[in-house]
Amino acid sequence: MSEAESILVARCRAGEAAAWDELFDQQYNPVGRFLYQLCPELTPEDVEDLCQEVFLSAVRNLAAFQGRSALQTWLFRIAMNKARDWIEKRHAAKRGGGRAPISLDAPDPESGRPVDQPGEVERPDEALDRLEEGRQLRAALDRLGDPCRELIELRYFGDLSHAELARELGISVKAAGSRLHTCLGRLAEVYRGTLPVGEGGPIPSNH
Repeated sequence: MSEAESILVARCRAGEAAAWDELFDQQYNPVGRFLYQLCPELTPEDVEDLCQEVFLSAVRNLAAFQGRSALQTWLFRIAMNKARDWIEKRHAAKRGGGRAPISLDAPDPESGRPVDQPGEVERPDEALDRLEEGRQLRAALDRLGDPCRELIELRYFGDLSHAELARELGISVKAAGSRLHTCLGRLAEVYRGTLPVGEGGPIPSNH
């Protein structure tokens, strides 16, 4: 965690309302984009609800945040848990006969404007293919399990660099890259159906 983040967290812990406003202003949109990329089938309303849950959890648990990772990474991890809960509830609702609405033309969660611009409208079949690919990837990640699932989500959905992953894991940049490479290989095997469920870990403990 940077010095500026440490100061901001300390101000929040002291109950300074302006500090909380600053934290929300800085992190709300990145968390929304992260959720939207993590679960393509989320509607804007789902993203808004999950964001509120993420920051409510952050308010409740900030005292326990030890600053070993960046503040945004900590929020992304909370968001991952909230998104997984949402996915499980949605699947449970489907099994129970419920139907959750899926938006194929959901607007950008940050701007609220349609993603497609005039002249670049995605054909319905392309949108369906993209949605199905997102579902299959999400299912493969869930079958892969942690720690590989979290590593891949932070790298590609949270946009953490190899250096940031290394700091998060407490290992060298080279080792972080090696772990990510191993996990991506396992994800590909799960996606193809050649790796048994839950074989995403352990991963090499190289330094």
